[in-house]
Parts: sequence; C-alpha cells; structure tokens
Amino acid sequence: MGKIQVGDKHFIPFITAQLIRQEVDRIALEISRDLAGTRPVFISVLNGAFVFTADLVRRLRFDCQISFIKLASYSGSTSTGQVTELVGLNEDLTGRQVVVVEDIIDTGITMGKIIDILRGKGASEVRIAALLFKPDAFMGHFRIDYLGFSIPNEFIVGYGLDYNGLGRNLPDIYQITDES
Repeated sequence: MGKIQVGDKHFIPFITAQLIRQEVDRIALEISRDLAGTRPVFISVLNGAFVFTADLVRRLRFDCQISFIKLASYSGSTSTGQVTELVGLNEDLTGRQVVVVEDIIDTGITMGKIIDILRGKGASEVRIAALLFKPDAFMGHFRIDYLGFSIPNEFIVGYGLDYNGLGRNLPDIYQITDES
C-alpha cells in the first residue's frame, strides 16, 4: 500500500484490506447472532456499498433477501446536501425486518432519507450496517447498529468508495492528501 493517484487527486493508505476483512467478519457475526432465523431483507445502497454488501452477506449463514437502492448526494469529493433517488425499491417490505448496508455515513442525510423510504414501505424494523462513519460530520438522528470504523471527516476512496466514479475496485481504503 503506497501513495496513489485517482483521477486528479492523490491519496495515501488509510485502512488495509486485511483490517477491512476483520471488521466485515465481526459485523457478520453480530448480525448472525442478532438476526438468525428472522429472514431479513438486506438493502444495499448503490453504488458504494456493493463491495461491502457482497462480502458481508457471503459470511451470513441464514436465509435472507438482498435488494438495492440508489441515491445520490455527492458531486466529486463534496456533498451537495441534496438527496436524489435514482433507483428505488420494488419489494414489499410490509412487516419485514430490514438491514440497510451502507459503505459510509457522514452527514446522515442520505441514510435519513432511506429510513423514511423503508418505513413508508411498511418495514417493521430498520437496522443499519455501515463500514465507515464520520462522527464529526454527522447530523442525523438514528443509531448505527453495526459499525466497522469511525474515521475523521476526510475524503476517502477504495473498497467501493469512489472519486468521480474511479477507485471503487481498490481492495484497500485511501485518504486524500493535501497535495491534491
């Protein structure tokens, strides 16, 4: 893991693939302990959470359903503060237990919108699994049930997270440098 360039920005190593795997394993164990036998619906937030979701659900040893939702709130490396629903849900969630799988929660605006959507579709319970959380940026009013890492409010890329569509395929997570 060394310094890299993604698009016109430079990034330095931040979280290794090995540490990510360890946290995904731990989160999967917690979810398995809490939800085994309930047949929950996992809602993966596209595009960023697809890598985390795939790794997470492969470690679960109980029946579950997986679906996807896509919302947008970023332009480049900054949040716009506005959430736009790009791909919605078609599943009937009435009375279902739902786990939202998100790569990163910063302000919480997008997750708040997702929670409202899921409650509006009749979910009996909504839990949140997030790999990354930026507490210094958080303005939400919800609890993260399964959390990997709390991180500083810096822009990151890798393991599903992107910069202008690039870098999602990196196995490690990198943090932007002042040189960008």
